[in-house]
Order: sequence, then C-alpha cells, then structure tokens
Amino acid sequence: MMREIKAIIKPDRLSDVLRALHTMPDLPGATVSSVRGFGKRYPSDTGVPAFDEVEMTKLEIVVPTAIASEVVLVIERAAYTGHVGDGKIFVLPVEHAVKIRSGERDVSAL
Repeated sequence: MMREIKAIIKPDRLSDVLRALHTMPDLPGATVSSVRGFGKRYPSDTGVPAFDEVEMTKLEIVVPTAIASEVVLVIERAAYTGHVGDGKIFVLPVEHAVKIRSGERDVSAL
C-alpha cells in the first residue's frame, strides 16, 4: 500500500521543509512545483468572503503507507509559521506505481 502526500506550502518555507524531509532515510523523493491558487478568507471588517490569488509551492510525494503519517508530521512542523496561509496537506491512496526504466511495480517502484 502507498499514499500520495500533496502539500501546498508557502514558497519561503520550501527550503526548511526539504531540509527536514532529507533527514528521513526511507523517503523515496519528492516533486516540487510552483503553483497559483486562491483561498477564501473572511476579512474582519466586512464579514464578506474575499478570494486572494497567491503564489504557493506544491510538494507531491508517494510513500509506503507505513511512513505516510511521519512524512505529514515532518512537513507540518517545517512549514508552520502560525500565520494565515501556511497551507494544507492532503493524503490520498495510490493503487499502483510503475518505474518506467526498470518495470518495477508498486512500492518497489518508489
């Protein structure tokens, strides 16, 4: 069994998150992308929802299920600033993986 971890974080937290992930010997790797998006917030002065478009960084990591919770915790701690917009982490099941070069399948492909 495998899990995909998608983390949307502030770009200025990326180096801290990657440094923390590098301490995990079983981590197979990560994909990093610059993304744009928007989130709904409620300004205190109006109470009406506002949508602000922001630049964020997305990490995508597929790991064995056994270490998924640990990876989430490492990202959460390293990305945390305590301010609005710290980001979100999503964990999804992965049915299959294939390493194209070798044909290895599933956890062996990681």
